[in-house]
Amino acid sequence: MDLEDVLARIESRLEALGLSAHAASLAARKPDAIRNLKRAVKSGDRRGITTETLTALAPVLQTTAAWLLSGSGEASPNTHVRVVGRIGAGAEILPEIEQIPPEGLFEIEVPFAIPRNAIAFEVEGDSMWPRYDSGDVILCWREAAGADDVIGWEAAVRTADGKRYLKRIRRGAVEGTFDLESHNGAPIRGVLLEWAAQIQAVVRAGQWHFVAGGKHPLDA
Repeated sequence: MDLEDVLARIESRLEALGLSAHAASLAARKPDAIRNLKRAVKSGDRRGITTETLTALAPVLQTTAAWLLSGSGEASPNTHVRVVGRIGAGAEILPEIEQIPPEGLFEIEVPFAIPRNAIAFEVEGDSMWPRYDSGDVILCWREAAGADDVIGWEAAVRTADGKRYLKRIRRGAVEGTFDLESHNGAPIRGVLLEWAAQIQAVVRAGQWHFVAGGKHPLDA
């Protein structure tokens, strides 16, 4: 670990966020951590900071411990994603009734870094409980997969008649069709799929937050 480089990265994040070293250390519950690092760099003490301290500082500095430690990854990883609609874990969701604007419903912040091509759906219904609860947000990549690529996986799908579901995908009895399975609901059999994307992550209700100034459309 090169302490001079670690300190330079920390100071660059402090400057970007308009934070003082003291305020950041207090927020990380590591009082004087950055001041002690500065002293260590000045004196040549190689015991200047621990990975535990970097892990505590990382969320305060809106970056990752890996970036602070070695510069790997992005200095300011993406944690924002557009919720582009609701997805049914029970009754179907009809996009045309939902009237989604081109930019999606709203933007949220999630508690971990995600690719910039991610999109999100808000779960509605309980047929996939206990795996998913209503109000959870699922993350997918914007580029759709082929329907055959999600066989056996939980996926976000849009059927040929415009309905959206969160289900486990099985091959249907008739070639080219698919069965949509729930954890505690009856399967939907023999549907045609227009779009499918494997679930990459789930953010539980209460663990995601509206980006500053945002609100749920139902609260408008």
